[in-house]
Amino acid sequence: MEDTVLSNSAQAVSVGSAPSAPGHSTADNARSDQTLARVLSSLSDDKAEDIVSIDLRGRTEMADFMVIASGRSSRQVGSMAEKLIERLKQELGVPCKVEGKDQGDWVLIDAGDAIVHLFRPEVREFYQLEKMWQTPDATTR
Repeated sequence: MEDTVLSNSAQAVSVGSAPSAPGHSTADNARSDQTLARVLSSLSDDKAEDIVSIDLRGRTEMADFMVIASGRSSRQVGSMAEKLIERLKQELGVPCKVEGKDQGDWVLIDAGDAIVHLFRPEVREFYQLEKMWQTPDATTR
C-alpha cells in the first residue's frame, strides 16, 4: 500500500505575490523563476500532491520562493527529493542542501533561490507552514 501513489493535485497554487526585492536584477529574477519552474515541473512529474508556491521576494532574504508539497508515503517523499536534487544539479547547475531525506516525513531542500518542503500529509497538517508564510491579503490561484 505504501508504494501506491495517489495524486489529488498536480497543479501548483501560488500564494502571495510580493514585489521584487530591492537590488534584485532581471537576471536574478530570471534565474529564480527558472529554478521555481523546474521545481514545480519536477514535483508534478513525480505526482506530488497539493503543491503550493509562495513568493518570498521582498519579505525575506533567505530565498525568493518557498514550495510546499506532499507525498503519500515516506518512500514517495524521499524519491521526489532525490529526483528533484538530481534534476536541479544536472539541468540548472544548482547545488542543493538537504535535511530529513533518510526519514522521509519532512524533507527540506535548499536550492538557493527556492526552499522546498516535502511532507507526508499528516506531518504537513501538523506544522502548517503555509499559514505561517501567507500574507493576510494573499490570493490563491
